[in-house]
Amino acid sequence: MGKKMEENLDRMMDAYREGKVSRRDFMKYLGIAGAAAGIVGGPFGMARKAFGAKSITFHSWGGSTSEALRKYAFDPFTKETGIEVIDAAFTGMDTFLAQVKASYPPGGEFNLAHLSAVYDYARYKNLGFNSVLDESKIPNLQNVLPKMIETLRAITNGKLSAVPYDYGQTGIAYNTKYISKEKAEKLGASLLWDKELKGKLGSWGGDFRTNMWYAALHTEQSPNNITNLNAVWNALREQREMVKKYWASGSELMSLLANDEVYATVAWSGRVANLQAEGHPIGYLAPNNTYSWMEYMYVLKGTDMSVAQKLLNFMLEPEPAIAVAEAQKYPPSLDPRKIDMPKSIQKLPAFDPTGTLDGYLFADPEYWNSHQLEWTEKWDRIKAGA
Repeated sequence: MGKKMEENLDRMMDAYREGKVSRRDFMKYLGIAGAAAGIVGGPFGMARKAFGAKSITFHSWGGSTSEALRKYAFDPFTKETGIEVIDAAFTGMDTFLAQVKASYPPGGEFNLAHLSAVYDYARYKNLGFNSVLDESKIPNLQNVLPKMIETLRAITNGKLSAVPYDYGQTGIAYNTKYISKEKAEKLGASLLWDKELKGKLGSWGGDFRTNMWYAALHTEQSPNNITNLNAVWNALREQREMVKKYWASGSELMSLLANDEVYATVAWSGRVANLQAEGHPIGYLAPNNTYSWMEYMYVLKGTDMSVAQKLLNFMLEPEPAIAVAEAQKYPPSLDPRKIDMPKSIQKLPAFDPTGTLDGYLFADPEYWNSHQLEWTEKWDRIKAGA
């Protein structure tokens, strides 16, 4: 490569790192420059030369989550290793997956992603985007909760394509001014069908799984093996007549609870933690087999594994992992039997001090993914009053 082209590449790389040029435009530039120079391997050969082991991309949820990752994990990692973590925000799982599919080669523009829910882990694997981690290069995996690791291993034939990073629940939030702890615990999931709360109940309108999950618990069925679908649909129709609002976002959920517009609703445990930290009288109920989920750092196929594994091991160090968890209000994946947890973590609604995650049920990906279209349509009709 000529000296002038190297200088141009350096300038373009600097502009990219400063955020003045998008990754897609940078890759286009590499393609044009590579063709002009006749470089073997085209743009991707030049990309490897340009990036080398100096950077890795990371997509997450934006906002406070990305701020916490940047402050407590990425910046310290760059300071220690000299490897830059280029982070970006996605707007949702389906949108991000569509972008990964559209990239060239498929997944080629993406390295690590902060994904949520076990069924998404299965989707990426089924589409062929999965990598295989060398666990010997991530020694801090030994401190991760075994149930979380085993859940992912079962999907990828005993291997890992991601490391679990935090976990949470979609449990039940209730206002303690109007509902006693004793009543909530006695009713369990059926609190969401309490006729005394008609007009003061809420639910998440955008997710069929959450609503079917609690209808299954209410009708004494396993959410991962519903044998009486009619009972679930009938329960949801009954509940609809008592629901004041199907909320659409975490901020709306918090507003409904904080302003006493609803007294009980399914709720994300992290949002409940935020309400409690603000002094609102919100209790948290996690019936047996509460809808539980994990977030994990997924490594897409084609990523520089040596860099990715180095970053993941750093992120699993207790100091950054706990600091990110405190900011997110979701417990870290670290096993409290091995790593001492501060009180700030111990008081989080979804935290399990035993480290076993007994009573925490993850959605079976094959079961739920195979019914997604059919059950989404049915739920949408019920929500609309059909």
